[in-house]
Amino acid sequence: HGHRRGPRADMGPEIAAAVGFVSSLLRTRGCVSEQQLQVFSGALREALAEHYKHHWFPEKPFKGSGYRCIRINHKMDPIISKAASQIGLSLPQLYQLLPSELTLWVDPYEVSYRIGEDGSICVLYEASATKPPSSYGMLTCKNQMMLGRTSPSKNYIMTVSS
Repeated sequence: HGHRRGPRADMGPEIAAAVGFVSSLLRTRGCVSEQQLQVFSGALREALAEHYKHHWFPEKPFKGSGYRCIRINHKMDPIISKAASQIGLSLPQLYQLLPSELTLWVDPYEVSYRIGEDGSICVLYEASATKPPSSYGMLTCKNQMMLGRTSPSKNYIMTVSS
């Protein structure tokens, strides 16, 4: 691996982490077969790669973060529902299988998620590659969420989603 210098352009590890995470959520409920999960994972991986293709900037990891963010907040993320439809999962089934509040950030070098509007953010995947220094000090999708959460302006979240 050592012969490639500079930021890598492939989204493989990040997408794999995101797909693995969503698949594992479906797996825990036990109503989806391994075979279905494989089809689902493949479909989701393709859909994400396609969706992110022109929105992936390893040199500016947070650029486009909102676009890449996968969200379930009483609305199913269309990318997930599309992949699920390939294995015959209906929306009501998906809602039973997945958390009703889930945010998944798939950014270059880091994949993290939060379950529940007030859950803590857990990092699923972190690349060992050092992040470019330019990305520090910028308000990321996550930091804004953090700030929004500590201040009493919780109602602004409500107005956005209604």
